[in-house]
Amino acid sequence: MNERVNFGSKLGAILAAAGSAVGLGNIWRFPYETGNHGGAAFILIYLVCVFALGLPVMMSEFIVGRHSKASTGGAFKALHPKGPWKCVGYLGVLTGFLILGYYAVVAGWTLEYMVQAIGGQFSGKTPDEFVADFQQFSQNPLRPLLWLAVFMFTTHFVIVKGVQKGIERSSKVLMPLLFVLVVVLAICSVTLPGAEKGISFLLKPDFSEVTPDVFLGAMGQAFFSLSLGIAAMEIFGSYMSDDFGKDTRLGKTAMSVGLIDTGVAVLAGLIIFPAAFSVGISPDAGPSLIFITLPNVFQQAFSGVPVIAYVCSVLFYLLLALAALTSTISLHEVSTAFLHEKFQLTRGRAASVVTFCCFLIGIVSSLSLGEWSSFTIFGLNFFDALDYLTAKIMLPVAGMLTAIFVGWVINRQIVHDEVTNYGTLRAPYYSLFFFVLRYVAPVGIAIIFVNELGLLKYVEKLLLLF
Repeated sequence: MNERVNFGSKLGAILAAAGSAVGLGNIWRFPYETGNHGGAAFILIYLVCVFALGLPVMMSEFIVGRHSKASTGGAFKALHPKGPWKCVGYLGVLTGFLILGYYAVVAGWTLEYMVQAIGGQFSGKTPDEFVADFQQFSQNPLRPLLWLAVFMFTTHFVIVKGVQKGIERSSKVLMPLLFVLVVVLAICSVTLPGAEKGISFLLKPDFSEVTPDVFLGAMGQAFFSLSLGIAAMEIFGSYMSDDFGKDTRLGKTAMSVGLIDTGVAVLAGLIIFPAAFSVGISPDAGPSLIFITLPNVFQQAFSGVPVIAYVCSVLFYLLLALAALTSTISLHEVSTAFLHEKFQLTRGRAASVVTFCCFLIGIVSSLSLGEWSSFTIFGLNFFDALDYLTAKIMLPVAGMLTAIFVGWVINRQIVHDEVTNYGTLRAPYYSLFFFVLRYVAPVGIAIIFVNELGLLKYVEKLLLLF
């Protein structure tokens, strides 16, 4: 097998990791969670969760990848050959693989709506027409599959180019462009008449709104937003070369990724809330937000200046497509690297297997929203079942087990060596980091897991019995 590939620069490593974290969840999930949990107070708690809980778990994933110099499937076995811990790596690979299958369907929708925006098809539509158009498109048996194919093969093209010429090079282009688009759209939104209500909601905390649910929502969003549990940070950590890897501060790298991810999420809020408040529309969750609510918001908010409504719509869906692409690249790479190293396939062949299989999953996911909607799993269509399985079960379990693995299972000296770069760096936060990794993060993730499954109320009742 060929010598293991690596990133060519620290910036490339940071932007690739940030690209994995920044995705559609920043655009559609963060604003909804913020709106549903009281606005600015939620954001402050979310920031605490990101930097106090999320980043230690991210660092643990970096440690597993950088120290093992192996794909996720082999990293856990390399660090702890005995026992079942290698299954955690396989779980991460499988999670990313399944997510890519249905995530690419939604990513394809962004291309459809970008084309519609370019063609000026949003102009003059009523709210009911936006609803009907989305339902008609998403349930169409052929058109979503066309865009699914375009998105999958675009991702495939980047992956087969390799780590430096594909992932790193694309990240250096896509991430700055994405950030510029977010800033431009945020500026347009905050200058709208009546936008100050949305800005105030987003930036002025009202702690009377804070409840236990707010803390749970903030923790859940923090782990979801940082893409923890899909093994992307482990594989990117493994690509930190000896030329700069040992000089790279894991804490600083994790902090950079966290700041970029959080910055994009908050700026997305500055796009959505001022515009929505200016026309009296409340942001919804999921696809309805970005494919029904926001097109209507842009048309109403900029009705006096149609050209701005047109430009904002086009830029917004371009932004969504770029955010989706940065995520699908990292999801694809996790599975591709696993097949490449585990079965010694060429990179091109491994990527082709992943692309083909995920395309098949995408076909079933897309058709389950329309032609095959009658087929259900525990009352959910195939698309929603995959989303539930990965987001609510596999992601938190993988994240929790990774934290336990680094905090309790592997040699503590390995953790200290990686955090301090073998004693060459001062890391005054090390003791706190290790404490959080051992005790706080696993408990926090476990609570999120139980809450997402709707079981927390039963646990509370059980505790009251004692």
